[in-house]
Amino acid sequence: MIKTIIIDDEQHCTDVVLKLTSSYPDVFNVLGTFNTVEAGIEGTKFLQPELVFLDVMIGNQTGFDYLKQIEHINFNVIFTTAFETYAVEAFRFSALDYLLKPIDKDDFHATVLKLQKVVETSDLKNKIDVLFHNLKVKNALKRISIATSDGYVFVEVSDILYCNADVNYTHIYTKHGEKITTSKTLKTFDKLLSNNHFFRVHNSYLVNLNYVTKYTKGKGGYVTMQDNKNIDVSVRRKEEFIQRFIKIS
Repeated sequence: MIKTIIIDDEQHCTDVVLKLTSSYPDVFNVLGTFNTVEAGIEGTKFLQPELVFLDVMIGNQTGFDYLKQIEHINFNVIFTTAFETYAVEAFRFSALDYLLKPIDKDDFHATVLKLQKVVETSDLKNKIDVLFHNLKVKNALKRISIATSDGYVFVEVSDILYCNADVNYTHIYTKHGEKITTSKTLKTFDKLLSNNHFFRVHNSYLVNLNYVTKYTKGKGGYVTMQDNKNIDVSVRRKEEFIQRFIKIS
């Protein structure tokens, strides 16, 4: 059996992988699950897994932050990701295994069949290096999968007006009048959408610059969005915001 751990900050996603692996009792021996990068690193050192199911976005960090802190990667990695478009292409071009959330049973079965062949980890670092390179390419996401309390919502990035932080949740507002709530932090979306003309105007707001209809001067000033929502711009972000706004206008 393959000694396995799961690193994912969303319990329902961990539960899905646990359920799928339990269907193959002769293949997987799940030693533990971890919901932070730090816990995953400690678990890896202690349990010495042969396989890690690794979420791409883990709270305010990423699965790549985890990998960069592992001195010797002597295990296989299967990424679990809600990314679409170019990020998935990056996985494909790096020849690394990934499962797109929500995880499909058939896709998981195909992964199991691959795992049952000879496991080779010697070139994993090279594959990860290729992935890092591909992910640095300044392409924009077209579509993202947002985990909600009852499943996933697939949203075109170009439809998002702004994102609003609310304690441990983020509310995403679209041009169609939708409000989508997720447990992912605003910082997560700031990282994810940084190449898509989104700007963090305030600790609590990330706005799509393409939908800013007006900027009103003031100490920090405020922006008016396409839906007539006024959002304050923090003083320390004012100058950078104006530069970014002028650049795309």
